[in-house]
Order: sequence, then structure tokens, then C-alpha cells
Amino acid sequence: MRERMSSAVRSGIPDTTDDFGNGMPYRTLSSWCLANYGEKLYKISLDAGFSCPNRDGTLGSRGCIFCSAGGSGDFAAGRDGTGSLRAQLDTGKALLSRKKTGSRFIAYFQAYTNTYGPLPRLERLFSEALSEPDIAGISIATRPDCLPEEVIGLLLCLKKSFPGKFIWVELGLQTIHEKTAAYIRRGYPLSRFDEAVRALRAADIPVVVHVILGLPGETREMMLQTVRYLNGSGIWGVKLQLLHVLEGTDLAADYRAGLFQTLSLEEYLSILCDCIAALSPGIVIHRVTGDGPKRLLIAPLWSADKRNVLNLLHRRLKQNAIRQGQTAGMETP
Repeated sequence: MRERMSSAVRSGIPDTTDDFGNGMPYRTLSSWCLANYGEKLYKISLDAGFSCPNRDGTLGSRGCIFCSAGGSGDFAAGRDGTGSLRAQLDTGKALLSRKKTGSRFIAYFQAYTNTYGPLPRLERLFSEALSEPDIAGISIATRPDCLPEEVIGLLLCLKKSFPGKFIWVELGLQTIHEKTAAYIRRGYPLSRFDEAVRALRAADIPVVVHVILGLPGETREMMLQTVRYLNGSGIWGVKLQLLHVLEGTDLAADYRAGLFQTLSLEEYLSILCDCIAALSPGIVIHRVTGDGPKRLLIAPLWSADKRNVLNLLHRRLKQNAIRQGQTAGMETP
């Protein structure tokens, strides 16, 4: 019998009062799912056919400098030509069923900007996913400048229509530093991110923030400044993502021109440990490395062995007694 959902899950507000769980020195998404649902929830990545203001000419036509033609949705189930949302969900469930560790899933609207479209279309797509009995909730990847009041109002209505199911919003901040943001062509100022987080928090919609470690020109201290900034923003979750250089991106051209170098495995592990220690213990860490499609990955090639990266990270955290929140609120020397 499944465990009864906590009051936090029923209300849609994640519970972060439990211990880290899973024997890990940081708060993982898996441990949160186990604590609140009694099982691991696997994400099904979806391509719902959206575009992006950074691609359709509104802000630009080439996207962010690191973004592949797939709009960060290279692992979406729709990449195999299945088309409809229902078909993508069925494909994803079939693939994940082989793991045999959970019976419910998260519908992850991943590719491009998933609130960048007509309101009726957003309502239809999100409702379709939430209506699936074995979908525990949805995670919506979008931009802070694509969250007008009417979209947040729609998300509020969906929360009421689907009690017991969660709705998260994922925002691609990457960095708090405006010079870096201009280089990567993010297309919005930090103030817009702050406004979006405040609006989502007012609606009790949990926010997950994407941060890229190793962006060209950024020092260790700059990356830690981004993490510390998030500690005071009221976000629920974070994805710490290694910078990948992918084929077909403008970042790849700069890399081949020798304008920057990617982090070594040793450098990344060291920075990542510092970031975990600096991150508030109440924030759920959804990711600590990320995946670059092997067919597109140019650098760093060591990142293709994700299991090795995770094993080395966990060993280093244990050996050095590093724990999430250990240095939160402290300045580095």
C-alpha cells in the first residue's frame, strides 16, 4: 500500500523539514520523493512543440550560446517522432518501466520555453499530463520573462483542479552575473528573475533554478556568489549543471577558437563540493552534473561517464565530511 501523502504534498508546497535521507550529505530529489511519496519518481522529458523568444526573433534567433538545436530537450521522448503528448508519455513510461523502482512519474516539459504560447494551449497540454493517473505532477521549464500574470493564474487554477498533484516551475538563471549573462545571450536581467520568483512564491508554486558551473570567464568565487544569492531568494530546488560544449552551438565555435577552456574533472568536483557546502540545507538539489548527449558532446569528454562523476563526488564529500549548508551564509576567503 502506498504511503499517505503528507500535507505538504497535498497542498503543493514541498516539505523540506525532513532529514536529507538516502544516507547522502545533501538533500536530493530522490530523498524528497521517497519521504513524500514512498517511492522514486522518474521524469519523462517532453517536447510539447514550443518555441522560445530567444529563437523566434522576439529577442534573438540563435538561442542561448550553449543551447543545442533541441532547446535543452535532446532527451525528450518526442525526439523519436512519436508526436503527441500522450504518445510521448507512453514512450517514456515504457522506457522507465525497465527500472522497476517506481510506479509514478513526473511529466517534465523540458524542450524550449514551456509557457511561451497561447493560454488555451498551455491549459490543454498541462491538463492532459496532470490527468494521467500515474503522473504525480508536472515540472515546467521556462524563462522568467515568459511568466505573465495570466500564466501564473492558469497554474493556480490547475493546482485547484488537480489536488494532490504538484506543479513546479524551472527557471534557467545560469548565473547572477550580468556580464556572463550578456555573453551567453540569456536575454533578461537578474531583476526579471527576482520578479518571477516572487510571483511564483506568492502563488505557492515551487521554483527550481538552473545554474551552470564553469561558464567562460567565471571564477570559483563568482559561482559561489550565485549559489549564495539563491539561498536568500526563497527557491525550493536547484540544478547544478556542468557547462557542456555541444556540437552546433555558438559556444562550440568559441571553444574551438580557444577563447575558453572547460573545467577538468578535478576542478569541477572541487567547485561542486564548495557549492553544495554553501547551499542552504533546505533547498532540494535536483542535479549535480547533468547529461550532454554523447552524439553532440565536444567537451568535457569526462562528463560522459556520469556514474564515475557521481561516485567520485560522493567519495570526496564523505572523505572531507562536507555537508550541504555547512558554509551557508559564510563568505569564502
